[in-house]
Amino acid sequence: MSTKILKLEPAIALSEEQFFALCRINRDHRIERNAQGELIIMSPTGAETGHRNFKILQQLANWADQDGTGLGFDSSTGFKLPNGANRSPDAAWIRRDRWEALTPTERDRFAPLCPDFVIELRSRSDNLAALQAKLQEYIDNGSQLGWLIDRQDCQVYIYRPGQPVECRGDITQISADPELPGFILNLAPIW
Repeated sequence: MSTKILKLEPAIALSEEQFFALCRINRDHRIERNAQGELIIMSPTGAETGHRNFKILQQLANWADQDGTGLGFDSSTGFKLPNGANRSPDAAWIRRDRWEALTPTERDRFAPLCPDFVIELRSRSDNLAALQAKLQEYIDNGSQLGWLIDRQDCQVYIYRPGQPVECRGDITQISADPELPGFILNLAPIW
């Protein structure tokens, strides 16, 4: 699995509509756009990472259904961040009131907001520094909590606004309190 960065500007400046159409006709790739307008093209994940991400989504979805205060989203969901980037975290959660404030058209496209909570799962081919920068970007754009789960080193990097990044190793679970009260991710199926 590899990631490619394609610079378009100033030769080509894609509108939101054009970028959305580009992503739709290239469904075999995950395409993100950074704040500088560069396209980040990623191939689909391998089966091992896909299964582990599924286990994360399963736990988040179960909690979100029980809690009812927000909605969860998978890695194929795009979000238009306030800084202009289009990002797709591996898992995300948005408070229900923020979601319901969006128009039906906004909900059907890349939602113009930054999720309240994001998770990125590092696969073997992912660059750790690039993922750390991506998590910081989420926090800088409004996320209240972000987790970067690094399977290679069995560590979780925890991001919160106005706080230094915390790195926890040798753990079997992690709590999202107080941002997502009661959500505890069991890391055993992830490691």
